[in-house]
Amino acid sequence: MEPLLFLVHRIPYPPNKGDKIRSYHLLQHLARHYAVHLGTFIDDPEDWSHQDKVKTLCASTCLLPLHPGRSKRASLKGLWTGQALTLPYYYQAPLQQWVDAVIQREQIRRIVVFSSSMAQYVERYPQAYRLMDFVDLDSDKWTQYARSKSWPMNQLYRREGRRLLDYERHIAATFDASLFVSAHEAGVFCERAPHCAPKVHWYNNGVDTHYFDPSLSHPNPYPPAQIALVFTGAMDYWPNAEAVEWFGKTIFPRLRHLRPDLHFYIVGSNPTDSVQQLGSREGIHVTGRVADVRPYLAHAHWVVAPLRIARGIQNKLLEALAMEKPVMASAQAMEGLDTQSLGPGCLTATTPEEWITGAQPWIQGSPQRISSHRQWVMRHFDWTTNLRVVDDLLSSAQTGQTAP
Repeated sequence: MEPLLFLVHRIPYPPNKGDKIRSYHLLQHLARHYAVHLGTFIDDPEDWSHQDKVKTLCASTCLLPLHPGRSKRASLKGLWTGQALTLPYYYQAPLQQWVDAVIQREQIRRIVVFSSSMAQYVERYPQAYRLMDFVDLDSDKWTQYARSKSWPMNQLYRREGRRLLDYERHIAATFDASLFVSAHEAGVFCERAPHCAPKVHWYNNGVDTHYFDPSLSHPNPYPPAQIALVFTGAMDYWPNAEAVEWFGKTIFPRLRHLRPDLHFYIVGSNPTDSVQQLGSREGIHVTGRVADVRPYLAHAHWVVAPLRIARGIQNKLLEALAMEKPVMASAQAMEGLDTQSLGPGCLTATTPEEWITGAQPWIQGSPQRISSHRQWVMRHFDWTTNLRVVDDLLSSAQTGQTAP
């Protein structure tokens, strides 16, 4: 098989959080057609146990440790070089040396980059076909962070948003094609970089509907007398942590006043100290990392996603919908999803009053399974179908054409 270089900012396994779900399925797909040479970082010590799984999909790998504290210090270099801080955060000379050696040894003609921070390693190789999967518009996340921070961090985050957008524009202009996670996300980028629009494409994420199947039996993790609503996600990711803190302090107490046997479960790895403190509040439970999230989804009364900072598509919502669960989410979390056909089992709320009013019928009713949710996910979020755009773009490199 023809060699291909694949660069990812975080090891694409296990597929237990948003970016790793997408990068794993992309790697799996690429490995069916190419001899993949993977360069990536490992920022969670537990992920070293998964390196053998990743290596089985690849012709060669370069897996390097990324220590968050050390990388944060390294990122400060951007303050005097004028770079976005994200770039030095993810730069390590050994990875650059490996990339250079692999491209020369294997005569690499196709390169796929996942996350803008990794594009810096292949900027010097315009002779190769370079495909950029931005996933989300990361620059906009930093701008959103700035709105909820006070000085001086709000200024630092605004700077990062501006500098990273400049870099995203540069990469989109110089690479052969760019991808985003949804039509909406691609459209937002094209508004900010209209000169790049002819080379901008998108593909939806997918859901493993064989794994997230409501017909499978799972033990109930909730005590019998409880009515459970659940949030799932990595709890060291600030937008997730901020969301559950706001919901746990602002919305949940009012919902519990309406139904005292209502309980809120926060399910996800590495909860921050502030998230763990929520567990001391009446009716709130913080589980930490769990072996399998499906029991918590299967037996939940409904699923919430009160994200106030979000971009792209939320896999946590797709998984809940695939499990036929009622879902209530913020407008930010729903962004990028055309949910109009999902009906009353999928509600959007922004203000506290909208959350309370929308939730009241569900609080008083019995648990429901909504089969149309699963059918909708299967129709729009199939990995094999959605990844065809990647095949089309990479195949265009053979003739030097630009894929439609």
